[in-house]
Amino acid sequence: MKNVRADLAPAALSDTQRTSLITDYVSLTKPRLNFLVVVTSAAGYYLGVTGSPDLLNMAQAVAGTALVAGGSAVLNQVYERDTDARMRRTRLRPLPDQRVSAPEAAIYGLVLSAAGLATLALTTNWLAAGLALATLAIYLVVYTPMKRTSNLSTLVGAVPGALPAVIGWAAARGDIAIGGWTLFAIVFLWQIPHFMAIAWMYRDDYRSAGFPMLPVIEPDGLRTGHQALLYAAALLPVSIGPSVFGLAGWVYFWLALVLGIVLLVLSARFARERSDRSARLLFFASIIYLPLIWAVMVLDH
Repeated sequence: MKNVRADLAPAALSDTQRTSLITDYVSLTKPRLNFLVVVTSAAGYYLGVTGSPDLLNMAQAVAGTALVAGGSAVLNQVYERDTDARMRRTRLRPLPDQRVSAPEAAIYGLVLSAAGLATLALTTNWLAAGLALATLAIYLVVYTPMKRTSNLSTLVGAVPGALPAVIGWAAARGDIAIGGWTLFAIVFLWQIPHFMAIAWMYRDDYRSAGFPMLPVIEPDGLRTGHQALLYAAALLPVSIGPSVFGLAGWVYFWLALVLGIVLLVLSARFARERSDRSARLLFFASIIYLPLIWAVMVLDH
């Protein structure tokens, strides 16, 4: 075996290391989460535009939003590298595992965020850029530190999570209006059942990290389940808003109604049982819900 390793060319080893480093830097941007940001901002743009969409401008708006989201994810992990090291599901991330240094990651996150803000300011409009800056500030300055002190951080974190839809809308129209706020409300309300399911499934991790999530401070999960059910119930009427305000037609109306009822039923089941299985079902349903609702809304626009 030693001979085989000795025969490896330095260039080949360097390529392997380089590939690993690139993978780590990509993972710092949380690409799976960023995919939802891309879908949400693209849908917001398409639904907000009047007439035929400018595909180049739409791509620039989505790219700018994705860069800001990726940068904020990196900077969030720089701040939380100590707590990530204490959680089983995050301890192998590049920062807690020390594959990437904190100063390098901080520079990387700042560059991505600045590039995203500049892209939005120069290619769309100042409203979209301002909303992206607000997203970055709320996520990093308010939500991230608040996670260590209050369970209300979940509600605060849902604000920057919902703003990409409004950024896309503002990039297309230069305003927000009722349509943009409706898209914001859908994503905001959707996040709470989604987050409550995650908080319950990983409550031991959050306890180890010292995060006062609801399932940590109230182990019986009663309020965790009630929060999921309350916001799923509020989402149901709000989700049909796009049909009411002319953003989508009847196909979307009925699909949103059915999906909303499914999410509500699963939230009610989680509130009643408060088991890992019911939380997992709610989590996977929420993952399917958002991309599907965007796709049908766009197709039925």
